[in-house]
Amino acid sequence: MRTVCLRAHDPLVSLASALSLAAACSSPGRLPTPTPTPTPTSAKPAAPSPPAANPSVAPAAALPPRDATRPAPLPPIPLVEGPVAVKVQFPSPNEAISVRDSNFIFGSVGNGHAELTINGTPVPVAPNGAFLAFLPVPPPTAPRYELVARTPTDSSRAVVRVRVPPPRPDLSTPTGRLAIDSSSVSPRGGYRALRDEELVRVSVRASPDADASVVTNGMNQPLVYLGGNLYATDVRAVDLRNGGQLVVSRGSEMIRMELAKIYEPRPAHYVMLGDTIAQRDTDAYVIGRPTPGGTYKWMFVPGTIVLETGRVGDNVRVRLDSQLEVWVDSENVKSLMPGYPAPHRTIGPMSVVPSAEWVDLVLPISSAPPFLVEQDTRHVSLTLYGTQASPETIKYLQNEPFIRVINWVPVGSDRIRLDIELSRPPYGYLVLFDPRGFVLRLRRPPRISAARPLEGLTITVDPGHPPGGALGPTGLTEAVAVLPVSFKLRDILESRGAHVVMTRTTMDPVDLHLRSVIARRANSAALVSIHLNAFGDGVDPFPNVGTSTLFFHPQTEPLARLVQSGMESEMGLRDLGVHYQNIAIGRTTWMPSLICEGAFLMIPEQENALKTPEFQERYARGVADGIEAYFRSIAQ
Repeated sequence: MRTVCLRAHDPLVSLASALSLAAACSSPGRLPTPTPTPTPTSAKPAAPSPPAANPSVAPAAALPPRDATRPAPLPPIPLVEGPVAVKVQFPSPNEAISVRDSNFIFGSVGNGHAELTINGTPVPVAPNGAFLAFLPVPPPTAPRYELVARTPTDSSRAVVRVRVPPPRPDLSTPTGRLAIDSSSVSPRGGYRALRDEELVRVSVRASPDADASVVTNGMNQPLVYLGGNLYATDVRAVDLRNGGQLVVSRGSEMIRMELAKIYEPRPAHYVMLGDTIAQRDTDAYVIGRPTPGGTYKWMFVPGTIVLETGRVGDNVRVRLDSQLEVWVDSENVKSLMPGYPAPHRTIGPMSVVPSAEWVDLVLPISSAPPFLVEQDTRHVSLTLYGTQASPETIKYLQNEPFIRVINWVPVGSDRIRLDIELSRPPYGYLVLFDPRGFVLRLRRPPRISAARPLEGLTITVDPGHPPGGALGPTGLTEAVAVLPVSFKLRDILESRGAHVVMTRTTMDPVDLHLRSVIARRANSAALVSIHLNAFGDGVDPFPNVGTSTLFFHPQTEPLARLVQSGMESEMGLRDLGVHYQNIAIGRTTWMPSLICEGAFLMIPEQENALKTPEFQERYARGVADGIEAYFRSIAQ
């Protein structure tokens, strides 16, 4: 028997978030992002070959002819009969496991005949030696996975030490010593600057028969028991200027925990979001979020002036108008000099200015307003915050029919909404601030031939990653696996008349934001990003794997559904559905843009399939069929 030394590596995580937990086991970061500037290209370098075959690997059987009504099965996994050698892909040595119950572990043992145990539990081995298991997280007293693989003539052992969370205190019964879950105490740590009368949630998980209170400024305010061992109350920020103490007691037992100070914010003052230098760059924007560090909802023009009203950590709260405050990243906030005057934003006569590929709605205004664009099947709604309107006229130049009518509605004394009725469904938009004022550029749907829907269209294909990405049991990375799929997708689309722009054709890293920029500057009709999925800690992979499609803007929803249907028809994996999700590729507003999560790389059968040209072709053909069906549906 020999002990294998495992090399540490960075954990690789998919863009897609983990699905809900499920149990099926009988026994229980952010990488620095390089910023190269590749030139958009549709050149056709040879697709990278699948990983070289092991001399002892039996050849894969050819796919059977496709049934017209049922997808072909996954390609069979070839048999590997090499030396027994345990190699764990996840977790890596000293990996921090974030869950306490169960988690997955995967890798390979080099021989499909080997028998494998992990911490004493038998684990199935695929014919190529790959394995995937969902097992109890090792205890804090022995935080390691011990793997032993054996054949009648060979064996291998590996030990992977990991970092696991400390055990939770037992709060389930009123007997025993008084206990609290110190990790649940809030507020703890971090910088917070909030107004005097703002309420701060003070909470703790503790034994169900305890008394809990917060002591601050000579006051003692009890916490209310909400069930599930949770105690909570709300305290004014002004009462926590010097911090406070959380006191949990039961009889003679008492536990005290210090609470974080809540600082007094600077007097409300005006700040600039981003820089006016970037106002002409249609690919630059500042993200606004409804909660600190939350999902993005607003995309502000650089140079927008707003009022700062508070801070939590690296998040700055800004006031858009008298009714709404949102959060932005502190790195995008520049304080203006004291006494800076409030921007006066009043919209006068509006104009609808048509061009061949788009229509501009021009709103003359002196300062870029915070805004929100919303869409449905035949309408676009534009909300302008901190803005008033008094348009005597709205000019529809050249009798432009794409925008049928614009209704402007004062929603409040400093907010207006423009309801824009279109003659066709919205397709894409850009927001600009130029010498004419605030401009909402609405993109016309492309002219489509029903007989050949992709003819003349530019489609951007984005092979997801690197950096980062998912990882398979035999070490196949997402960045490598999606490249041949993307090349095949390019070839299929071009054979159907499209011009294809690739965001990458090599394994060189491409900045995530730059991928959307490439698509927009190519004036693409769609941006499709090819990915493979992975799970976060604690998710049982066996009942939860399948195919899904992710989108962000409503204009992409019809395309997403048809691409999902195409992938399902070709690959035949479980249908995980179409998801609205906070994804960077989805921020693109000028065109429908989505992410395809065709399969799960951590599943041995699916990792193996992705090494075969046959399955790569099926993935690509499913996506291409969905794209073609979408453009056929909007043909006129």
